[in-house]
Amino acid sequence: MKNIATALVQAQKAFGPALKSSTNPHFRSKYADLGACVDAVMSSLNSAGIALIQRTSEDATGVTVETVFIHESGEMLECGKLHVPASKQDPQGYGSALTYARRYSLMAACGIAPEDDDGNSASRRTEIRTVDGLTDHLSAINAAADEPQLIKAFKEGYAACKGDEAWQNTIIKAKDAMKKKLGAV
Repeated sequence: MKNIATALVQAQKAFGPALKSSTNPHFRSKYADLGACVDAVMSSLNSAGIALIQRTSEDATGVTVETVFIHESGEMLECGKLHVPASKQDPQGYGSALTYARRYSLMAACGIAPEDDDGNSASRRTEIRTVDGLTDHLSAINAAADEPQLIKAFKEGYAACKGDEAWQNTIIKAKDAMKKKLGAV
């Protein structure tokens, strides 16, 4: 377990936030969907030599998911099973339960949580509200020479937004553009 433990620590240092970019129309609230959770950790895991798999199984009442990390050394870490009942006994009910189980199993295994913006509007840092503050963070993102630098610059810029959705979107767009640029090099 020495290799995978060391690699997981390195990967976890570079995990990004699980961004609440999807909207639940029933509750009119934002949440981090499965894609956002995978985006927050996959690159860091892979850079540390870790593959992520999620074993699934169904039963009469729902689905069970287990997140498993496999290190390039051959070491494996199984993170425990999570059962989620299907709300309906049809393909949509099972699909919804599967997505929910995968998302929560992944967040628990990686030790991440969706970014929390409760109460942040009252405590936003004022420096990000200036063009100069935003420019500094955008410059750091655009100056990233590799993915670890990009992740670090993005985390700092995103954290400095303190829940301001407009600034967060600007930081996210800059990160996505730079990620594509780095991938094309």
